[in-house]
Amino acid sequence: MPQDTLQDEQVSGQGPRQPGAPFWLITAILGCGGIVVSLEKTAVVPLLPEYPRIFGVSSDDVSWLVTVTLLSAAVATPVVSRLADMFGKKRMLLVALTMMVAGGFTAAVGGTFTAALVGRTLQGFAGAVIPIGISILRDTLPQRRVAGAVSLMSASFGIGSALGLPMAGFIYQNLGWQATFWVVALIALILTAAVYFYVPESTVRTKGRFDYFGAVLLSGAMTALLLAISKGGLWGWTSDIVLGLFAACAVLLAAWFPHELRSGQPLIDLRTSARRPVLLVNIASVLVGFSMYANMLVTTQQLQLSRVTGFGFGLSVLVAGLAMIPAGLAMVAISPVSARLTNSFGAKVTMVAGCTVMAAGYLLRVVLVETISGIIVGAVIISVGTAMAMAAMPTIVMSNSPRTDTAAANGLNTLLRSVGTSTCSAAVAVILASITVDIGGRVFPDLEAFRLIFILAGLTAAAGAAVSVLIPKSRHREATHPDLHSAAQGTGPAPAGKHEILLSGVLRPAGGRAPLDQGTVTVTDSGGSPVDWDRSDEHGTYAVVLPGPGRYIFIAGHARWRPVAEVLEFPGTAVPHDIQFHERLLLEGRIRHGSRPVQNALVLLVRGAGDPPAAVRSGRDGSFELPLPGAGRYVLTVVEPSGQTHTRRVVLPCADRVVDVELGSPLKRTGLQI
Repeated sequence: MPQDTLQDEQVSGQGPRQPGAPFWLITAILGCGGIVVSLEKTAVVPLLPEYPRIFGVSSDDVSWLVTVTLLSAAVATPVVSRLADMFGKKRMLLVALTMMVAGGFTAAVGGTFTAALVGRTLQGFAGAVIPIGISILRDTLPQRRVAGAVSLMSASFGIGSALGLPMAGFIYQNLGWQATFWVVALIALILTAAVYFYVPESTVRTKGRFDYFGAVLLSGAMTALLLAISKGGLWGWTSDIVLGLFAACAVLLAAWFPHELRSGQPLIDLRTSARRPVLLVNIASVLVGFSMYANMLVTTQQLQLSRVTGFGFGLSVLVAGLAMIPAGLAMVAISPVSARLTNSFGAKVTMVAGCTVMAAGYLLRVVLVETISGIIVGAVIISVGTAMAMAAMPTIVMSNSPRTDTAAANGLNTLLRSVGTSTCSAAVAVILASITVDIGGRVFPDLEAFRLIFILAGLTAAAGAAVSVLIPKSRHREATHPDLHSAAQGTGPAPAGKHEILLSGVLRPAGGRAPLDQGTVTVTDSGGSPVDWDRSDEHGTYAVVLPGPGRYIFIAGHARWRPVAEVLEFPGTAVPHDIQFHERLLLEGRIRHGSRPVQNALVLLVRGAGDPPAAVRSGRDGSFELPLPGAGRYVLTVVEPSGQTHTRRVVLPCADRVVDVELGSPLKRTGLQI
């Protein structure tokens, strides 16, 4: 069997493998997908000054060609990414690409401003292509190849953005404005066919229901937020509509967060997102998105600025776009270096290094403003740092997320990156409009405006580096790290993509009672190295992906049950495996008066006003048992048969969960904070 050939195998491990596409071809197709998405986003930017004349509308109306794509991408990215985890990554990738093709041809054939708006809205669905593509690479490629492939896929955003500017200018000058839509649509159509025929479907999926209500709340919140950010400068940051949009976003998010925490199958697992590595990398992604986009927005404007300013170069749209090509090529060239750095030292080091390089690049941009070559050098350095940082982000996210939720986790990271780019766009517009110079009756942005943008973007990149430093160092093999020891010794599970096993089951108490939701299952190999983990849904169902046949350790935990562990052997096929908890965690103790046990005393445990209390009566020996509640401050009340009451405040969790109550004296402390 050729080493570099993908095998179309069911993740369940059943059935023979059939020869498939080479790994390099899959990587190239998905990488081109990211480039095409970026091309689609930037292809309209050079023509924004021309569209008012073409469509007969105002400049304010034309700005919606960018805004509607931003809004539809904000809605589609988390939704389509979650659907990819549930119903198939290849399937939803084809849906996203098909929408991009339909949008391009709609805008080109319609020929009107309304048709262009509809087309750009459809194209926004392509925002999910990059997070889904990264997830497919993780599920498909051997681990030794994942780092390089993910680096290239992450860098594809910057590559496409750099190529989109000169390409749009060239196409417009030679083929007309319609061609800027149908050429990109034609490329996307060819790419869709390549995905259909050569990219395998990952059968690593999450079962259950789609969180429609959570999707509506998040979509509304992101739409309100991004609309306020993108239109704040035009409508006025203190206008009623902008303030109303920010308020609507806050209200919708306030409803969305508790809904997601209550849901057994949330659109986005907030408990996973709140884990320190994921939370910090998502915060850093907003900062990186801001810093990255400043380089793309400002460089071409600086090169196209009129020579009469004394610091502009008067380049055409096409030539200014061509000047960005070295930055795009630098992102391609740095991808294997980023992969080697990640494999050798971890994604955290790559992330910190990338943000630091970006900050250094912006420091140079403040100084190198007098020559075209100096501007290009600064842009290249920033692009190198961008590629490194963006390559590390999905690695950290995937290493700290269940294998069955990688597309949704990457989708959230991509969405937050878009929040950063949108904020940058608004900030750049405000600065360029506020710091100006009047030359011969014409108003131009002042050189100090550009320098201020570079300083702000550099500080943002430095903040991203500081946040990245706080990311905990991985104590186990990351998503892109090859299992060199197992490969060399021939021990342990097979590498990812070779003979994976999707295993599911139900967490339930012994005796066949109702399944347990919000439990966790952690799987390690026989040497203790983490393999995968998952959290049970409202039906108690969990799903983990094992990299191949072998012996694994399953560790299950639940807030109200004593943890259990099992050692299981899998020969290559998987059958559902339920995990049972045998001992319930209880808050227990004894009620005594002096040396005499108090029988039939009522014991109440209540958390706050309006919460139903947990209640039990003490036994003949004064003992009582209450189900162990969640962490928090509680009031423990004992009511004697005579009617006398005794009340104390307690704080859980405690060390040994034993509370002995001596009536007539303070509550005895036995591992419980009072």
